[in-house]
Amino acid sequence: MAVIRKKMKKTLRIGTRDSELALWQAKKVQTLLENFGYTTSLVPVKSQGDLSLDIPLYEMGITGVFTKVLDVAMLQGSIDIAVHSMKDVPTSLPKGIVKGAVLTRANVQDVLVYKDGLDFLSQEQATIATGSLRRKAQWLRRYPTHQVENLRGNIATRLHKLHEHSWQGAIFAAAALERLAQDHLQRLSLEWMTPAPAQGAILTVAMDSDPYTLEALSLINDPKADTETQIERRFLKRLEGGCTAPIGAKATLEGDTLSFVGNLFSLDGKQAVEVRKSIPIHSIGSFPEDCAQELLHSGGEGIMQEIRKVMNIQK
Repeated sequence: MAVIRKKMKKTLRIGTRDSELALWQAKKVQTLLENFGYTTSLVPVKSQGDLSLDIPLYEMGITGVFTKVLDVAMLQGSIDIAVHSMKDVPTSLPKGIVKGAVLTRANVQDVLVYKDGLDFLSQEQATIATGSLRRKAQWLRRYPTHQVENLRGNIATRLHKLHEHSWQGAIFAAAALERLAQDHLQRLSLEWMTPAPAQGAILTVAMDSDPYTLEALSLINDPKADTETQIERRFLKRLEGGCTAPIGAKATLEGDTLSFVGNLFSLDGKQAVEVRKSIPIHSIGSFPEDCAQELLHSGGEGIMQEIRKVMNIQK
């Protein structure tokens, strides 16, 4: 049952990107906080990631391309809370900004939205689209003769581009489509594709010097989602891959057991290393870092060096 706060110290200003999906996520946070009696307001802003629709994420030269503008707004005191798709958030937050809450997680899988059936999956020549290096690498590993085109923009923009072009399909996060009620689309769940670390999770952050806001956010934190995403992001951080590198990670907490799969791909999908393990939840310790280290020692270091080399050239 919601705990109603009688005396509010301030209106919690919730910063968000102004895309349809980002606003949906911010309104979700707003509703949860207001259910606990807090007064809130939304503060939408545009990010460079939203404005640069034709430039792949990895060419923009920074990680956190979707989060930077909200970081600045928070550090300047314009907002109290920032709401992010957690998979877009760099593993190291700016000084002074801390995690407030991870909301109950949605569907973590990727899905293929297709137009004219799925016969192309068995054909040598086909074209699909995605702006994600991780999705591209995994698709090319499974379908090495297919072409993968770059696709950027918000959900509506990407769906429009899909229907404008002769592509057979495009890859999206299932959670994004479900949040925007895109149930009419023809789609195939890509169960074989390892999602991005923290995919399907919404993260809220606040200033570490703002106990009032942090107390409010603690009420909407989901411990299971918090644990799973923390494992995935620690794995990512040890690999030093940033948000755009072809790294997949999925932690699943069921009862007292944590199951984990993590993988790393070359940009063309031809090379891959993977780890799959399960451990008791009370034995986590340095588990995510150990998994990352195992990948690096199994050929991952060479793959990461090549990725850094290519991405540095393109910065």
